[in-house]
Amino acid sequence: MISAYYFGSIALIMIGLYTVLVKKNLLKILVGLSIMETGVNLLLISIGYISGRSAPILSEGVGPNQAVDPIPQALVLTAIVIGVATTAMALSVAILLYKKYGTLNIEEIRRLRG
Repeated sequence: MISAYYFGSIALIMIGLYTVLVKKNLLKILVGLSIMETGVNLLLISIGYISGRSAPILSEGVGPNQAVDPIPQALVLTAIVIGVATTAMALSVAILLYKKYGTLNIEEIRRLRG
């Protein structure tokens, strides 16, 4: 049975993709990328989840067949850190573009650049 997390993550990915493709404001595009990243992280975590199993912490009574695979959790944690750094860099580029051109509209920046 497909979990509600799959539908939620796909909805977040689609909302982010729509925002990136349709909006012309650079900040809205960055928010769309962040929403899409959250959807991908949720999808990876929901794929790695197995119902009825516990966290992979070393303790007595938890065998190897009773724990959830920790690799998707580690990958998502790494993706979150990389996503925060990428978002910070993109926001700094947006600030520099605004200082230089006075707008965050992509079409206006292209017109002023050419």
